[in-house]
Amino acid sequence: MPGTNLTRDEATQRSEIIATDSYEVELDLTQGAQTFATRSRVRFSCSRPGEPTWIDFVGPSVEKVVLNGRELDPAEVYAEGRVTLPELAEQNELVVEATGAYMNTGEGLHRFVDPADGEVYLYTQFEVPDSRRMFAVFEQPDLKATFAFTVTAPAHWQVISNEPTPEPTEAPDAANVDGGEVARWEFPATPRISSYITALVAGPYDVVRDSVSTRKGEVPLGVFCRKSLRPHLDADNILDVTKRGFAFFEEEFDQEYPFTKYDQIFTPEYNMGAMENAGCVTIVENYIFRSKVTEAIVERRALTILHELAHMWFGDLVTMKWWDDLWLNESFAEWSSTACQAEATHWTDAWTTFGTAEKAWAYKQDQLSSTHPVAADMVDLAAVEVNFDGITYAKGASVLKQLVAYVGRDPFRDGLRAYFRKHAWGNTTLSDLLVELEETSGRDLQEWSTVWLETAGVNTLAPEVEVDDDGRISALSIVQTAPEEHPTLRPHRLAVGCYDLVDGALRRVKRVELDVTGERTEVPELVGEPMPSLLLVNDDDLAYAKIRLDEGSLATALEHIRAFEESLPRALVLGAAWDMTRDGEMAATDYVRLVLSALPGETDSTLLRVLIQQVTTAARTFTAPAHREGVLAELAEGLRTSAESAEAGSDAQLQLVTAWAAVAHSPQDVERVRSLLEEETSLKGMSLDQDMRWTLVNSLATAGALGEDEIAAEQERDRTATGREKAARARAALPTPEAKEAAWTAAFEDESLSNSVLAAMALGFGWVHDAELLTPYVARYHEVIEDVWGRRTHHIAESLAVGFYPLAVASPELLAATQEWLDTHPDVSNALRRTVAENRDGVARALKAQAVDAQA
Repeated sequence: MPGTNLTRDEATQRSEIIATDSYEVELDLTQGAQTFATRSRVRFSCSRPGEPTWIDFVGPSVEKVVLNGRELDPAEVYAEGRVTLPELAEQNELVVEATGAYMNTGEGLHRFVDPADGEVYLYTQFEVPDSRRMFAVFEQPDLKATFAFTVTAPAHWQVISNEPTPEPTEAPDAANVDGGEVARWEFPATPRISSYITALVAGPYDVVRDSVSTRKGEVPLGVFCRKSLRPHLDADNILDVTKRGFAFFEEEFDQEYPFTKYDQIFTPEYNMGAMENAGCVTIVENYIFRSKVTEAIVERRALTILHELAHMWFGDLVTMKWWDDLWLNESFAEWSSTACQAEATHWTDAWTTFGTAEKAWAYKQDQLSSTHPVAADMVDLAAVEVNFDGITYAKGASVLKQLVAYVGRDPFRDGLRAYFRKHAWGNTTLSDLLVELEETSGRDLQEWSTVWLETAGVNTLAPEVEVDDDGRISALSIVQTAPEEHPTLRPHRLAVGCYDLVDGALRRVKRVELDVTGERTEVPELVGEPMPSLLLVNDDDLAYAKIRLDEGSLATALEHIRAFEESLPRALVLGAAWDMTRDGEMAATDYVRLVLSALPGETDSTLLRVLIQQVTTAARTFTAPAHREGVLAELAEGLRTSAESAEAGSDAQLQLVTAWAAVAHSPQDVERVRSLLEEETSLKGMSLDQDMRWTLVNSLATAGALGEDEIAAEQERDRTATGREKAARARAALPTPEAKEAAWTAAFEDESLSNSVLAAMALGFGWVHDAELLTPYVARYHEVIEDVWGRRTHHIAESLAVGFYPLAVASPELLAATQEWLDTHPDVSNALRRTVAENRDGVARALKAQAVDAQA
């Protein structure tokens, strides 16, 4: 539907002539499994009477359109997701009656049937442009209005929206096609908010209720999940984090919580981490832990909870005018939730986690051909949809962290408070925030904004050191470089740390903090000091930049990586090694051995998770094909021995067993995995819960050591939505041409498959021990991807374009095929070109690393 891709210019033109007042939306959810009835009554004004506009709706049909009492023919005014509205009056009332479609893609109004008990669950996901899939609406963030929802649904359901749920009444005129009693819920109107943060959640959700004391009084809290997951819901922890967030944000922003209640609903088949619907936050169901999980995941859940809560102020109370400021919306939530976690919860090392995981994501994204300034130019909705990336979230938050240091924490806080007071319930741009921060800090932020927000790319900072005959530093400079395509040199506030080996431990013996500007910055404070065993630029991770080590420091790191007494400097050094490997400055084989030496004894959960991801990528795609099998065997052996030596029942044991199972494929390892699954042997402290069983089943499936009968038996044992997804992944992982063909055909041709099942299949399809299994799909991928992008919804198309790209092949042939497609398809959508180009970038980087590894 070309008309569904709203441009920024169109949105500007529409908001210049109309101002929305209110929506009354009626929904009938009792009409069957495919569609629902939707009716919108919209009141809005027009500054230039007589001019036309349009309202958005994406669905099977529009049955009735009445504008100011005049009935319009839907066949004439409805096409390509837009209802044309001719000859507006100064004050307008519009009624649109239509049929909406339930989605299975995690977009719009998503419908899910629980395989555990057959119950139906609904939830909405509207960001970026999908409220129009549920009701007729002016779909852009600056046309705020009040929203009053009336919902007809099965009487035994919970119905949740932005406002408190009213007592249901009888619905005598409605009939449930599935039988059973029907009720009607008439919600009060919301405050003036944007349509993308409205919400509807419906179904027999179970709930734990509580309240939190706020400046406006007691605010009701609710934590919801499917009935079949209720035994696993640790609501006490979720509510504790939530209450800590309320106290922190109300104090930090000096602004009372803006809504009437705060519900958090854990929803199935969710595409993202969570969504900041006003007072009705939806969260990915994976955050309900039915089996043992790592501390990194528990910490991440807390961050997600706080991220969405921060949005109630920054995003919901004050909203971006257009999606150009999506980065500010998300980066602010990232920064403030991490600050809250570090200062108001027991995760006091949250900034270490941020540097380890989030910055790694940002650095990777910032080195793709698709990198863009933090403040991106969002010309249309298609551009917005592909910009939920590491620049928008992690780099933006890193830049905000630097801004806080630049203006000072207190002036930053005071500027925020003034911003909220001035713009509550309105729409803003970045300049509105900078005005307040300039006022409270006394700093001119225009130059800062230009170099950090309006240019792309990541700088590299390297020490250049001279040592005299007495072993003392005679000269030290920090040299800043930038990639040729993004040549901006930026100001950095950072620290340089000196570490010496003392009794076998690398301990910091001196630290200096300074401003780095331009190409070369002298560090006179360290001249005359003894040359340390290891010199660490960007100690404490204050700056956003890649770092390098001098030759002697690198040698120390390679030999003594476990000698650091704290995880942050170890993470920074290992991060530098990873950057060097990705950039072709360190052989992947050497990196694998470095990480294997770092894993034993590592207790930082997030660092361990990131290292495992990186070392697995290095072994599987960055090593030279000629000796890859040997490196993978070395990796499997190292992961297994680390798992066996890890503390019984520890976080590290769980992560290492999972990582080992993913790469295990030798006859000996396969037998060990099977023995664990069949409980012939065990690891002390390791729980063989259902998720660990699937980990082992998937390992054996990928190795070809079990088949359909065993997968079906495990799925029967786990008759849940998760079991269905895990089984789909295992079937797609089977190392046969027939299994790969079945997964490919189902993914690209069966549109009944849900988003979560497709994602699981993609994981199984692409994870192979023999890359030749995917060679036939090099050509097939490039033959079908344009058609797929044109006929599937954005999220599904992107999932297929990324998940089924045969990256495991990582060959010159794959690179050539993808580059040829890009060369011969100049007119496809920018979003598709970006996605394919990012795939190409991954192969190009892998080939460069393979060449370096081959020479080592």
